[in-house]
Amino acid sequence: MNRTFLCVLVLFCPVSFAFRLQSVAVKGTIMCGEEPLANVQIKLVDEDDGPDPDDVLEHGFTNEDGSFYLSGSERELTNIDPILKVYHDCNDYGIPCERKWRIGIPDKYISEGRTPTVVFDMGFLNAEVELEGETRDCVH
Repeated sequence: MNRTFLCVLVLFCPVSFAFRLQSVAVKGTIMCGEEPLANVQIKLVDEDDGPDPDDVLEHGFTNEDGSFYLSGSERELTNIDPILKVYHDCNDYGIPCERKWRIGIPDKYISEGRTPTVVFDMGFLNAEVELEGETRDCVH
């Protein structure tokens, strides 16, 4: 019994240490024209390929002034692929479901460890614009 446990421990310990703890942080303000987009759902996600589902690093909502700040961390063997997902109704003219933006975060904003050392400042985003590849999402 002890020998089996020791073998399993020896095999899996190096694998667990190979996964690096990485973190990312993003902030900005979302507007609809000249009006702040308050209470808009946003998610900071590590996008994964294949059958592995995406990892939600943090989710929340914009403040009354449209501002937001999200950060999170994840263990991955390779670099995390952080994206910001924004779900909003700016200029959708009553079309069902919310507009969904997927905005990639550059690799240079990925930090080693649990706490991000740099923040990706997206500045002001005007949600009136239609992004290439924008979709609609009813369940998020």
